[in-house]
Amino acid sequence: MGRGDKKTAKGKRFKGSFGKSRPANAKKSVVAKTTVEVKVS
Repeated sequence: MGRGDKKTAKGKRFKGSFGKSRPANAKKSVVAKTTVEVKVS
C-alpha cells in the first residue's frame, strides 16, 4: 500500500493514471450555496 500500488489513489497519482479509486472527473463534494436567510423582527 503506497506509491507503488496501482490500486490505490496514491499509486495512481504517482503513476499518473485514472480508474475506480481515482476517477478522472472528480466531482466536488462540497457545493457552495450562497443563500442568506434574513429574519425580520
